Amino acid sequence: MPGMLTEIDHVAIAVNDLEAAIAYYETAYGAVVEHRERVERDGIDEALLNVAESYIQLLCPYDPSSTVAKFLATRGEGMHHIGYRVKSCAEVLERVKAAGQRVIDETPRPGSRGTTVAFIHPKGGFGVLVELVEE
Repeated sequence: MPGMLTEIDHVAIAVNDLEAAIAYYETAYGAVVEHRERVERDGIDEALLNVAESYIQLLCPYDPSSTVAKFLATRGEGMHHIGYRVKSCAEVLERVKAAGQRVIDETPRPGSRGTTVAFIHPKGGFGVLVELVEE
């Protein structure tokens, strides 16, 4: 049976200043913002910088009660989560739950740029918050 994770979709980095983070990646690496979006449900503004077939996702909270704001308050800036592309978010999420792992999203939900996503709790993933991303 082939693996259910098809590619790395993105590496998410929590930042306090989205414009400064974008400028850093543009200046230091020549990275270009491919997509920007305010994700109301999560209380964040995001910028996606293209890296080959994947992205660096810069996350900056605008809502002080958002999970990213809480992350920044306790851990500071840095890697927040990794997103894996999957063919079926629902199928992988059910498999993870059937394996007894904790999930954050019980069912898939809309994500940015028209994707379907679900988050897997870091306690079951060796301390890494995982996002399943279906395009």
